[in-house]
Amino acid sequence: MKSRTLRRADELVGAGLLPARRRREVERVARRFAVALTPHVVEMIESGGAPIARQFVPSTAELRVAPEERADPIGDDRFAPLKGIVHRYPDRVLLKPLLVCPVYCRFCFRREAVGKGGALTARELTAALDYIHGNPAIWEVIITGGDPFLLSARRVKAIVRALDVIPHVQVIRFHTRVPIVEPSRVTPALVAALATDKAVYVAIHANHPRELTAATRAACARLGKAGIPLLGQSVLLKGVNDNAATLEALFRGLVAMRVKPYYLHHADLAHGTAHFRTTLSTGRDLMRTLRGRVSGLCQPTYVVDLPGGYGKVPVAPCYAEAIDDDSWSIEDSTGRRHRYPIATP
Repeated sequence: MKSRTLRRADELVGAGLLPARRRREVERVARRFAVALTPHVVEMIESGGAPIARQFVPSTAELRVAPEERADPIGDDRFAPLKGIVHRYPDRVLLKPLLVCPVYCRFCFRREAVGKGGALTARELTAALDYIHGNPAIWEVIITGGDPFLLSARRVKAIVRALDVIPHVQVIRFHTRVPIVEPSRVTPALVAALATDKAVYVAIHANHPRELTAATRAACARLGKAGIPLLGQSVLLKGVNDNAATLEALFRGLVAMRVKPYYLHHADLAHGTAHFRTTLSTGRDLMRTLRGRVSGLCQPTYVVDLPGGYGKVPVAPCYAEAIDDDSWSIEDSTGRRHRYPIATP
């Protein structure tokens, strides 16, 4: 296994992940968007091929910006009352203690921000926690970034303890790619740092079944054995997982690891990511196919995060439509429709 994270085009060439003829063009991409491939990701690419490489190895397609794409595609900035906080919904808030990741996904919706700054200062983190303390409507805190599992166990523990003493915060959720791309970071010390009497969830980002390596399964098992519920988040990506067989294998694999598929995100309108986006019709057709093939445990909610900060909206196919005041037409998993009577008082 390679011993260090690859960040430069010449390192990618040296590792055999990039032809030498593409070095200069990838250097142009890297000047705009951060690049990082951990040793574990390099090993996954070597064994998993194109679906993994496409997610992490830069491409000049990233320099082509479509008219509809935005620097802030989901409207975080509009709902950021202070550094490190995004407060879009009344009962939950994002806390972003750092804007650094172990890897930089080429489709990231925060790609204009991540990799260009470090962690919040002690004063900034205190101000963010004071904001949460001063807003009693906040029931859930979602710790994201960047990747919060890049913080030391000591710093993770300090954040959990700070939230633990805020009476109105009942749920603490971490969003991370670490168990997939650098599973060795999920140490016993990190797992212990998450301990609290409040509900702690960990949402793990995985897009392809080949990402569910033995090391990743072991990392998730360490979290699960500590009683931490695990959720799965995936992005629908052209050329990576835009077919029913791949999504079925991914969601079955996650559930077998005790990770509940939570969201399947339609790829956001981030700068330079058009080559990853499918159509909404493609996504809906895939969800319709999966409905008849896999357990309900394997069914995430297919969502679009609306530009401008208007939030996530489910966009899965609808199986029911009203016929009249007394009945509905409902489609089963094979596509056949059935009349369903509605009793009237």
